[in-house]
Amino acid sequence: MRVTNTVKAVSLACAVAWLAGCSSPSTTPDVTDATGSGAGAGAGGANSTGANTGGGISGSGIGGSVDVANLQTVFYFDFDQFSVRSDSLADLEAHAQYLATNPAAVVRLEGHADERGTREYNMALGERRAKAVERFLAINGVDMSRVETISYGEEKPAMLGSDEGSLGQNRRVELKYTSR
Repeated sequence: MRVTNTVKAVSLACAVAWLAGCSSPSTTPDVTDATGSGAGAGAGGANSTGANTGGGISGSGIGGSVDVANLQTVFYFDFDQFSVRSDSLADLEAHAQYLATNPAAVVRLEGHADERGTREYNMALGERRAKAVERFLAINGVDMSRVETISYGEEKPAMLGSDEGSLGQNRRVELKYTSR
């Protein structure tokens, strides 16, 4: 008996659909642990050791009050990586809770990269970093009409210098709140 390419394709599609149906859905996109290893395929991530620029915004959330002023709003990434790290999840979940319960709040996610690589590559990397945080917020119930992403690439460094400390401060996503 000869199996045609169509039969092979249909069999493969059924197997993939069956496997997808059996897997449990993830609630976090491309997450890595604090050491930079983990589930993100080719992705690193942000940590929550950034500057606190919440601006005193707070609101009532599910199960209590969310005080954005006490949350990190700058999340740093490893070199050439763009997924959210596990040590950022608690602060990002609190930001999502705040946004879900405060309809007047709007957030801009500003993606940045260090100076290594071409300008075009760094613009794309900053965009991927901002989009990773945006996906995390969306998965956690934030209305995407209230989230704006922008990439500055290497154009707005937080620190000048070519040492690893300075470069590490430039690989980031900043959350900046505004009101409608």
